[in-house]
Amino acid sequence: MLTNKVSDQIKRSKYISRDLSWLRFNYRVLDQARDTSRTIFDRLKFMAITASNLDEFFMIRVGSLYNYIDYGKERLDYSGLRELPFRKKLLDYAHRFVNDQYLTFNNELTELFDKSGFDILKVGDLTEIEQKKVDSYFKNTIYPLLTPMVFDNYHGFPLLMNQLLTFGVVTRTTEEQKAQDRVTFVQIPQNLARFYEINRKDKIIFVPIEEIIRWKIKKLFRNVEIVSANLFRITRNGDFTLEESDDIEADFVQEIKSKLKTRKKGRVVRLEIERNPSAFMMKVLKERWTIDNANVFTITSMIDLRGLWQIINHRQFKDKGFKQPASVTPLSLPAESVDMFQYLKEHDVLLHHPYNNMEPVVQLLERAAEDPYVLGIKQTIYRLADQSRVTAALLKAAENGKHVSVLFEVKARFDEERNLREGERLEKAGCFVIYGISKYKTHTKMLMIIRKEGEKVTRYVHIGSGNYNEQTARLYTDVSLLTTNDVYAHDVSEFFNVITGHSRPNEYKYLLTSPKSMRQQLIELIRHEARNAKKGLKSGIVIKINSLEDKEVIDEFYKASKAGVPIKLIVRGICCLRPGREDLSENISVKSIVGEYLEHSRIYYFHNNGDPKVYGGSADVMVRSFDRRIEALFLIVNEELKKEAINILYYNLLDNQNSYIMREDGTYSRKKPAANEEIVDVHKLFYKKVFEETTQEVELV
Repeated sequence: MLTNKVSDQIKRSKYISRDLSWLRFNYRVLDQARDTSRTIFDRLKFMAITASNLDEFFMIRVGSLYNYIDYGKERLDYSGLRELPFRKKLLDYAHRFVNDQYLTFNNELTELFDKSGFDILKVGDLTEIEQKKVDSYFKNTIYPLLTPMVFDNYHGFPLLMNQLLTFGVVTRTTEEQKAQDRVTFVQIPQNLARFYEINRKDKIIFVPIEEIIRWKIKKLFRNVEIVSANLFRITRNGDFTLEESDDIEADFVQEIKSKLKTRKKGRVVRLEIERNPSAFMMKVLKERWTIDNANVFTITSMIDLRGLWQIINHRQFKDKGFKQPASVTPLSLPAESVDMFQYLKEHDVLLHHPYNNMEPVVQLLERAAEDPYVLGIKQTIYRLADQSRVTAALLKAAENGKHVSVLFEVKARFDEERNLREGERLEKAGCFVIYGISKYKTHTKMLMIIRKEGEKVTRYVHIGSGNYNEQTARLYTDVSLLTTNDVYAHDVSEFFNVITGHSRPNEYKYLLTSPKSMRQQLIELIRHEARNAKKGLKSGIVIKINSLEDKEVIDEFYKASKAGVPIKLIVRGICCLRPGREDLSENISVKSIVGEYLEHSRIYYFHNNGDPKVYGGSADVMVRSFDRRIEALFLIVNEELKKEAINILYYNLLDNQNSYIMREDGTYSRKKPAANEEIVDVHKLFYKKVFEETTQEVELV
């Protein structure tokens, strides 16, 4: 009866729960692992991604929910549920997902291993010679690194690390004629490979490291009876949103460093464990971590599917997966090599990644570092690649005596340590480094190069939706703008003054920024379309973003829909808006594109009665984007570049290979081409010559 009430309450809400919507997104990723047209290696890749996604979901979203539960704070989900009923609903749904995840892995993927040139085997499945090799590996490499940690009346409960595979070993000793059970924990060091590899003539055998340790577990417990040995893995709360604003005057870098340490001790929100674990051990763990069966996930095969990356990235299989086509020349750049400093003085350039590579930006920065006429470089950095060429260029610029200002966002989730390390390197080289803006997260992506050219100074500006990361630029779709337009340059200069000093400009001409005014400016653009619709003028909105969650903007979409504005939303992940509900959102459609590339670009289109306003940039329609982040959207004013951005939206709307259509109840169905309908796959289309030459006028609404 209670379950029905909860379901009815969720259905009545005019908003979709953010967290339930996210789990539906991960189902769309899982759908890629089920796609039989993909190679086994690509299917395993998407399986590993679902596991990584779920880890972050539990650390951040479930962790955030427990911040409210554990500290007695009230929380009302978009579904209308309070903390505890929502916890039950959310964890029930997560259990369903994990069950489907492992059904896919066990029933659809493992049967393909043998004929694909590899297999995952236990030690008992190996030949005698192979077992000797494994035995030697255990003795020489694994055994010296293992540390049994007992918990009993004489030893405190050890600190078990987040997301490490751990054996809980129950042993029994007889002392004074009384049997006593104890539990000892053996964590598998994270610097050991997930699999031990054995080369056979026709295939590679991957032996899970936990199976090797299980095989030799008695070596750690000599002359002691082992009652059971169960593998498990815990996920701890990694969300610090409640604490981050407590003391904004504190030394911010030290605050972040201290929180990185507490992440290791965060409350346990999930326990993944093998089937049929020791009841004694489970009682100990549940009591210790204040968890119940809802937090316990029984895993039917390999725990932690992220380990599949070792197989996916194996040198022998590197050519067996998706082959990325060569990048194409941006529409707004000539095919032949040009002097970018000269070219940008006369032309704006729109880049569409990964179809256009990131080289024009990186090479411009590298050249600026060496150019004697460049006076300074200013840049915001959110995430960087390993061995980053961006960092190398900034270091070189500083060594060459140029003024270098860098804002490193040290709250870039899970990249905090790398950004702190890279920031300290730049500081030592003489760069002016700012580590974030206290209570705000700097998410905007901006670069400005100041160059003296004769009697004047030219400012070269880059602004976009993607990070300055050469690695992810090959995997994420993003848009960005290169320009020397004085209006952009003035706006970006002012914006840098805001984030590095105490400037408060009245307005920007080409930028919408947060946390000051972006939400209200977007709302005004939506209202303008509604007013046009009411006047009988042409209207329409098309927006492509990662996530849609802000209630104020959602409510404006609902009002605009009632006014007759056709609204088409392309939302990759979370969508809290209900499309197609009678007398609420009948004119709103929502689709999600999930495929080979992670859809990361943000493009906002407002019809404006035939004179479209089109923006690109870093911001999604989320509360955090408007209230807790420094973000920027840039107006595309060049007519040819505007056409190109509109075409990107147009073909995204046409896509029928990677698209999922959202229903009114929040579920999704995969879009399939109708009979005789042309196949449109945006992840292939944007590489084609035909699109390189396409800047025609198209109707989006």
